[in-house]
Amino acid sequence: MGARGGGAQSKGGKQSTNPPRGMRDFLPDQVRLRRRIIDVIRSVYEAHGFEPIETPALETLSVLLGKYGDEGDQLLFKVLKRGDKLAKALAAPHVDPAAVADLGLRYDLTVPLARVVAAHRMPLPFKRYQIQPVWRADRPARGRYREFYQCDVDIVGAPAPLPEVELLSAACQALERLGFDDFTVQLNHRGLLFGLLEQAGVPAARRTDAVVVLDKMDKIGKDAVRAELIERGVEAADALLGMLSFDDEGNEVVLAELAGHCRGNEQAESGLAEIEQILDLSGEQTSRRLSVAPCLARGLSYYTGAIFEISSPQLGVSLAGGGRYDGLIGMFMGEQQPACGLSLGLERIVDIFEQRTETRTPAVDVLVTCWDRDGVGTSLRVAEQLRATGLKVDFYCEPVKMGRQLKYASRRGIPAAVILGPDEVASGRATVKDLSNFEQQQVDLDALAATVTAITANIGADATS
Repeated sequence: MGARGGGAQSKGGKQSTNPPRGMRDFLPDQVRLRRRIIDVIRSVYEAHGFEPIETPALETLSVLLGKYGDEGDQLLFKVLKRGDKLAKALAAPHVDPAAVADLGLRYDLTVPLARVVAAHRMPLPFKRYQIQPVWRADRPARGRYREFYQCDVDIVGAPAPLPEVELLSAACQALERLGFDDFTVQLNHRGLLFGLLEQAGVPAARRTDAVVVLDKMDKIGKDAVRAELIERGVEAADALLGMLSFDDEGNEVVLAELAGHCRGNEQAESGLAEIEQILDLSGEQTSRRLSVAPCLARGLSYYTGAIFEISSPQLGVSLAGGGRYDGLIGMFMGEQQPACGLSLGLERIVDIFEQRTETRTPAVDVLVTCWDRDGVGTSLRVAEQLRATGLKVDFYCEPVKMGRQLKYASRRGIPAAVILGPDEVASGRATVKDLSNFEQQQVDLDALAATVTAITANIGADATS
């Protein structure tokens, strides 16, 4: 785990060194692990033909507001105006909170994508991936951070259902490449969901509230969802949950039951038909994981079509989520554009990897030691020659006692050390110490790289390979 934030309070006059609450420092081993995981995800995305983009951390509030629903908008980190503009806003007789901020940290990567497509008129269809941090002013909790990375993949400009099939294929392959096997893709459709809300007799004015509550089903359970629906004025809670709640009965049974509930409602029937198409078109590796989940809601208001969430029952966590959002890009372009996307939750994946105990490849292959100031030049040249062969080489930048240098190498998990004392330099050789068993040998300098490589080859394989 990264060093967790605990606020900036000080005790006894001493400045706190914790990062802000809900944010973390990442130390070298953690950064390397995160990079390895990202590299796997990136390689799968690129193998599916997706191209990378990056966007600023800050967006104008006009871009962000009104895209996530009331609950999402409340979680935006807003940035105060600067200089004279801020002073003028604060000097008003009645300070309007909405007038003192004009920027916000991005809440997700989907709305920035919509802005980019509109601003640059990207050739369509546009297949993009984006791996960057986002920020939410949420209450920090275990596994819930205020700053976290998303690994998004989207297709803009293509109608359902083929983009859904492609996105789910990429996500499933990425998770499998990372070593996950026990995961399920829950699949639903907003059209089906809103159609069933209508069929159940939920008034139009209460349907958005109902979706927000249904999105909590996995977190608080059916009884609590029913109670909150009634509290929010959804009197048809029992009828609605009767249509949406199924035991683990398999896709065929669920689809047949839903078809009966949908009959006569065009919106619901169309949504159900798209779910069936996604099931039919998905390849074997993906389709075996698909599970129709009528209660899946996904609370963000911009979703318009198929929605999905990938979770692991064994691990008890959600690993990815997404869906179709055909109306969002039109808010920026003035014309509708179909779009669908999915985001892998990097933080959840990293947390799981950090709990594993597999041996990982060391960050550095070999330490070149520093015997004394007279031999510094030789040691530096040997370090450069080893780097030129592709080895990862650390150089100890101070001629201290050799025991201290070797202890440093062991603490960092470096498997080998090269010692260049006066005798070795005079003979054109080097001493190589295997730090796993402290055996050592003298070798010619031209055989040095091969000797170090042989030692590192015995180290356990990377956990993500």
